[in-house]
Amino acid sequence: MTVFCFLKKFYNEKDIILHKKGTARVRQKIHYLNYHILIPYLLLVVFGIIMVYSSSSDILLVNGFKPATYGIRQAIYALVAFFGFGVPIFALKIDVFKSRKFVVWFFMISCALLAFLVVMKIFKGSSAAVNGAVGWINLGFINLQPLEVAKFALVIYLAYVLDRRDGKLVKGQIVQNLSHPAILSAVMMCLVIVEPDFGGTAILFMIVLVMFSVSGVPTSIALRWLLGIIVIVAAVVVLIIIWNPKFLQESYQFQRLMSFLHPFELEKKGGAQLVNSYYAIHNGGLVGVGLGNSMQKRGYLPEPYTDFILSIAAEEIGTLGAIAILGLLFYLMWSIMEVGLYATSQFNALVCFGVTTILFTETIFNVGAVLGLLPITGVTLPFISYGGSSMIVLTSCVALVLNISANEKIKKHMEESVA
Repeated sequence: MTVFCFLKKFYNEKDIILHKKGTARVRQKIHYLNYHILIPYLLLVVFGIIMVYSSSSDILLVNGFKPATYGIRQAIYALVAFFGFGVPIFALKIDVFKSRKFVVWFFMISCALLAFLVVMKIFKGSSAAVNGAVGWINLGFINLQPLEVAKFALVIYLAYVLDRRDGKLVKGQIVQNLSHPAILSAVMMCLVIVEPDFGGTAILFMIVLVMFSVSGVPTSIALRWLLGIIVIVAAVVVLIIIWNPKFLQESYQFQRLMSFLHPFELEKKGGAQLVNSYYAIHNGGLVGVGLGNSMQKRGYLPEPYTDFILSIAAEEIGTLGAIAILGLLFYLMWSIMEVGLYATSQFNALVCFGVTTILFTETIFNVGAVLGLLPITGVTLPFISYGGSSMIVLTSCVALVLNISANEKIKKHMEESVA
């Protein structure tokens, strides 16, 4: 009911499915559920709970806590996400999310939460930082990560704005029509990079890039944007590596970058995560050492239940098991993207592409870090890594796509009936 309480501030009762007519509509939607999305999502969540328990139990036991603590928390997060956010979002009318009032407030609240983190950083400094960044707001029962909310808010905002500009993104009018959303998106990214969270900033940027590209911008222009960005980022990284500035050498983020380049040489100065990730993957081989039997989770690999949980999975269920998890994730992404490809509404299509971008970028960044192909940015593996904020937001994203899919099927069925 959490989502309903929030939305009732902006909409009348008739706009929210809380009455008998609405219940009938929900039942109709359930009949049109997209199981190609729902089943992979449920499997990933269940396996994530198992892996969080397995990868965290030894550390908790050694430190005097109950070994199932994090596993139980992850299960609670999953239930709250599904019933408190997923089900209500699936039940709501799509028009609610296309309303200017909702879009503006959602975007403003997400930016306000990010700004609050900047204020914390200014006044509390390093005392408020975790792993070199100020990215969480302690609410007691959960550490809220505003970045997760911002991802969802950015997708909804861009889908709304670009839908209204459908057909207007032609040569000569592109800058005029995209300047406003580009500026607001840049403001959001600036708030995130100040934390500093480079991984989060990159995810937001990819959301903007993909949604701009699929909204009607000519392919040649979109490709030039992408090529220019790649060149600029590569040049900056090379410059930093060659320059090796003293004022950055002590920063946590710079140490992570250097550890990515020289993990074994800097094992004692930040390369331990990557080195032990290699050991875990090597120990697991093809079929793994068995669920619960990982050695690297016993104090060698720091916080193995968060962004390096895939390493523990590879050690316990093997490379084949890890590939199966990733296969399930990519199948989920494809199913969501497929809904977008066949959507009859520009808004619906853009939401699906935006959600796919979140899942794809997070997965690529996480797997790349685990394999040493990308710098460690702290990006978690969707639905598998421990975290309440991520679980709630990603579940909300999936629920909205299920809502869109059901509505598209209902619309198609009605058109066929009339024909």
